[in-house]
Amino acid sequence: MQEILAAAKHSTQITRQLLGLARRQTIAPRAISLNLAIESMLTMLQRLLGENLELAWIPGNDIWLINIDPAQLDRILANLCVNARDAITDIGKVTIETRNFEFDEAYCNDHAGYIPGKYVMLAVSDNGHGMNDETINQIYEPFFTTKEAGRGTGLGLAIIYGIVQQNAGFINVYSEAKKGTTFRLYLPRFAGEAQIETKKDKDAPLRGQGETILVVEDDTSILKMIRLLLESLDYRVLAAESPNAALRLVKEHNSEIHLLITDVIMPEMNGKILSNQLQELCPSLKCLYMSGYTA
Repeated sequence: MQEILAAAKHSTQITRQLLGLARRQTIAPRAISLNLAIESMLTMLQRLLGENLELAWIPGNDIWLINIDPAQLDRILANLCVNARDAITDIGKVTIETRNFEFDEAYCNDHAGYIPGKYVMLAVSDNGHGMNDETINQIYEPFFTTKEAGRGTGLGLAIIYGIVQQNAGFINVYSEAKKGTTFRLYLPRFAGEAQIETKKDKDAPLRGQGETILVVEDDTSILKMIRLLLESLDYRVLAAESPNAALRLVKEHNSEIHLLITDVIMPEMNGKILSNQLQELCPSLKCLYMSGYTA
């Protein structure tokens, strides 16, 4: 029962994030202190890294506010820490750092990848195996991964890149083989007045208007919970426990399906191959990927 409840909670969070991304809008952006947000996650992040890795926290002084959905920030930190962990063999160190930066036109003209403005930097560094230039050029591509089969989906950094772009920021990465990697994310300074968040605004669900969603998930408990959640939000749900079952459903209902939500790693075929085959049957079908893997 506890496993089912945990799956329900996890699938609820995933589905709400996916629905927000499907509408190309941030779920709940608000002015927050990056330092306070990170400090509230340090215990969880240390558990994520494990006992063999040291987590160092270097907070900047008088850090400006940023405007972002806290759930997106949590996703960024978790994915970056998982990538850092997986880059380290045995004992190592992961460092999280914040700092204010202001870049003018002259500086940006001399430094590729920088955009003028005032930013709060979030840096996550590791002393792992590092990356070569070829890998760096591909790291933000969906489904690109250097991890062994079953350990990652290749979506983690692509999701981070999308979140940062959505919030008008940019990313730089520095890496050297056998020495480690540093990701530096620059998020714009929030210049307005911080708004008091009400419980009503925070908890307001994204409701549908009877649209049909096809959900493909080989874990039956997660599939059931996602279906119940979506139906409670006024969506019509077609549920499939396997890619082949999904193909049969699309052949029967292709003109009625508005969105595909699919697990990435499944028996028979992965989510990417499945979506490609389904879109051949229904070219207008939109797709969102989900995964139990963090990165």
